[in-house]
Amino acid sequence: MRPVEVAAACPADLDELAQLCLTAREESSVGPQVCSPHRDVLAQQLGALASVPGGIVLVARADGQAVGLLLGRLVGPNPFTDEMHLAVEAVYVVPSQRRRGVGHALMVGATQTAAEAGAVHVYAAPIPGARGMQRFFVRLGFQAAAAHRVSTLTALQRRLTQDTSRAPRRVGPRHLDDLIAWRRQTRGTTGEVPVIVPTLGEAQPDARSAMSTQVNRAVQIRAPRESTTTTS
Repeated sequence: MRPVEVAAACPADLDELAQLCLTAREESSVGPQVCSPHRDVLAQQLGALASVPGGIVLVARADGQAVGLLLGRLVGPNPFTDEMHLAVEAVYVVPSQRRRGVGHALMVGATQTAAEAGAVHVYAAPIPGARGMQRFFVRLGFQAAAAHRVSTLTALQRRLTQDTSRAPRRVGPRHLDDLIAWRRQTRGTTGEVPVIVPTLGEAQPDARSAMSTQVNRAVQIRAPRESTTTTS
């Protein structure tokens, strides 16, 4: 597979980006909160975001196909802040291209745009129920910030650089299956709990005598009735 290429979206990309949004909508358990179900409406909305000042629409391509997108905005300065910030609104990668660095490449492209604009912080608002996106931002060092997650731009750039220098993650067997297999193997090697059976001729305690001894011992250690305290 060729390296992933990330670039700012152009008008010719809108149809493919709209299809990516529809794919994300079908995959999410909260589809109506993700986007509109109509492709033409999505294309118009994506075009509007790309055309407004500070709007960011990035597309990731592998082998010429659109495999991921990032939507965001540069915010500030304004009456509420004297600094420029990047707000990442959505990151999506098609299932067949995950764990291959597509999301990482999209974030690198976004941070480059943010650095050129002089941004200080990067905010992200993961879609409710999107656990994969939550874990993705946590791995990049984002911290909780109200309903968002936040990281300084310099810390995020440092983390992205460190991740690039590391060896690619190997997609191996599922850890849960390995754990279950290990537990089954452990049970098989330890065997069942042994049952001790007395040999013939060995003296057996009388059941009634043993029960009587236990009852007498319990009575002896019971506190006197006068020592109890009653609260009415």
